[in-house]
Amino acid sequence: MNTDIFKPEQWHDFFVMVGGGAAALAGLVFVAMSVNLTTIAQDLTHKNRAVATLMGFTAVFMICAFALIGDQNYQWIGVEWLVVSLVPTITYIRVYIKARKMGRSSVGLSTGRFIQGTTCYIAQIIGSGLLISGHVAGLYVASVAMVLSFAFFISGAWLLLIGVYEKQQ
Repeated sequence: MNTDIFKPEQWHDFFVMVGGGAAALAGLVFVAMSVNLTTIAQDLTHKNRAVATLMGFTAVFMICAFALIGDQNYQWIGVEWLVVSLVPTITYIRVYIKARKMGRSSVGLSTGRFIQGTTCYIAQIIGSGLLISGHVAGLYVASVAMVLSFAFFISGAWLLLIGVYEKQQ
C-alpha cells in the first residue's frame, strides 16, 4: 500500500480555491438570508433549506481547511473528511424530510433533487472511506463530489431566494 498517496503540494491550490469559494458563498448566502430573515423564519421549508445550504458550504470550507493543515497523512485527511461530511449528510436528509412533512413552500422539494444532494454527500463519504483505506481514487471521488455539491448548494440558495420572492408577492 502506498503510504504517500496524498501529496499536499499537488492539492494545495485546489483546497485553497474550493475552501475560499465556500467561505465567500456562505457569506453571500448569509447576507441574503439576513435581508429576508422574517420570511425565511416563517416558512419551515425556507428555514430548512437555509440550514442545509449554510451547512453544506461550511462543511466544504472545513474539509478544505483541515486538508491544508500541515504534516498530515492521507488517513487523517480521510477521517476528517468523513467526520465533517457525515454532519451535513444527516442534516440534509433530516431537514428535507421535515420540510416535506411540514413545510409550506414546495419550491425545489422534488425527489430528484433530494437524490442528487444525497448522492453528492454519499460520494464524499465513500471517497473518504477509500482514502482512509489507502486508495488514492478516494481523494478524487470525494473531491469531484465536493465540487459537484457546489452547484447543488448554489441552486439551493437560488431556490431559497425564489421561494422567498414568491412568498413576498
